Amino acid sequence: MIYNTQQNELPMPEYGRSVQEMVDHAVSIQDKEERTNCAYTIISIMGGMFPNLRDIADNKKTLWDHLALMSGYKLDIDYPVEITHIDAKVQKPELLNYSYSEVAVRHYGRIVPELLQKTLEMEEGEQRNELIRLVALQMKKDLLVWNKELASNQRVIEDIKYFTKGQIVVDESVLNVEFAKQPSQSKQYQSKKNRKKF
Repeated sequence: MIYNTQQNELPMPEYGRSVQEMVDHAVSIQDKEERTNCAYTIISIMGGMFPNLRDIADNKKTLWDHLALMSGYKLDIDYPVEITHIDAKVQKPELLNYSYSEVAVRHYGRIVPELLQKTLEMEEGEQRNELIRLVALQMKKDLLVWNKELASNQRVIEDIKYFTKGQIVVDESVLNVEFAKQPSQSKQYQSKKNRKKF
């Protein structure tokens, strides 16, 4: 058995080895007319493999460019379009430098502490109080997802004090909200099972 790792590297792996073998066969055909007919057949197969290329303005040109590349530009036919030489080994773009910073408390992520810092910069008033309320409720949701046993109002209040160094104290009444629970899979399955079939 011959493994793909033992064979030549494909110039365009997205088309697969079978299409590459067709292209290699087309290159080896002596008769130009027969070679051209073979090329058109391969183009039609390649087009069928990627129907999304039909939406691209120069989709036919793209396919012919790919065919020429796969043949190593050795396919001697009268191309219906002008072929653009493509470098098969195009340089990969450089990796972007992302700013990585430690997240203090992972289940809250980076945004919750940032929002709490933002509230400290705001003037006292309804807008500030509403933002604090929304952040506190989000923190409670995050805790419920992370660990239901630790998702208490007191825990959220303590965490807000921690993030704001005691500058914001939330009233527990803000957090007395029941979040809708998702039905378990078994209940969902039962309800579907019990539906009447018409």
